[in-house]
Amino acid sequence: MSRTWLRRGVLLAACAASLLLAACGSSTIESQLNPTRVVTFGDAFADLGQKGSRYTVNDGTVNNWTEQVALAFGLSLTPSSKGGTSYATGHARVVAKPDDVADNATPTVKEQIDKFLAADKIGANDLYIVNAGTSDLIVEGVRVAAGAETADQAVANSRQAGRDLAAQVRRLVDAGARFVVVVGPYNLGRSPWAVGASITSAMENASGRFNDDMLVQLVDLGDKVLYVDAALEFNLMVASPPSFSMTDSVTPVCTSVDPGPGIGIGSGQVNSALCTPSTVLANATYNNYLFADKIYPTPAGQNRFGDYAFQRIRSRW
Repeated sequence: MSRTWLRRGVLLAACAASLLLAACGSSTIESQLNPTRVVTFGDAFADLGQKGSRYTVNDGTVNNWTEQVALAFGLSLTPSSKGGTSYATGHARVVAKPDDVADNATPTVKEQIDKFLAADKIGANDLYIVNAGTSDLIVEGVRVAAGAETADQAVANSRQAGRDLAAQVRRLVDAGARFVVVVGPYNLGRSPWAVGASITSAMENASGRFNDDMLVQLVDLGDKVLYVDAALEFNLMVASPPSFSMTDSVTPVCTSVDPGPGIGIGSGQVNSALCTPSTVLANATYNNYLFADKIYPTPAGQNRFGDYAFQRIRSRW
């Protein structure tokens, strides 16, 4: 068994390295990317407010990591529903429609890319960000918690979703995209939801295998695709919030309970899409907290990851 895990670890390290590092042949960066525009696809983690609000504390600041990356390049980024190039939508899964916990009209990541490719053209200096997997994992976790499927089934389904996301990234590259950033789910086993539902192990395994299988499928695209490791960065933030100027990485700071399906983990749960500075814990400074609700981060968590993502992009291209 130890040899199997060792071989798997070596393989995945090689895959990740090819997507984290620039192509071989030069030890210096000859030019830096100055994108003409940023185009994003994904789920609630990247949603800039397709339906009017974001999955964080809605305080009117730069409170989503994709917007922060765009601004770092001197570019604006707005939802496609407002004529912009951010197609990411809350509850979006990679290729499957949401379960009955969400609006079945939600466009999948595949459908988001379909819409873009049908109406627009790939630009030579466009920066594409594809961020998905969280909604797929939530569906699996809810089923495991309810006893509707086993943890092994959840892992198998998550692995397929990871391969499906890689296929969507490949579509962009095949269409001519030269700069594609891919971000899978963070380790949902560390989320307040998984901890509270006693599914930490199942969600940690599902998150890891989603990203593992996605990386294996993308290994040959290392010259055009950059993997930004959300799992690594969020593991660090959860383990040591003071290192990121926060004090709490376990308590959701929002109090905005949604009587409906909310973020997909069940009715009557806190939904950060309904959260504002007036609906947080009493006497709390919300940016001292990592989590807005049981899944999605506060503006502080978003900004820390945005900084990390921009640094990775800038060091690569």
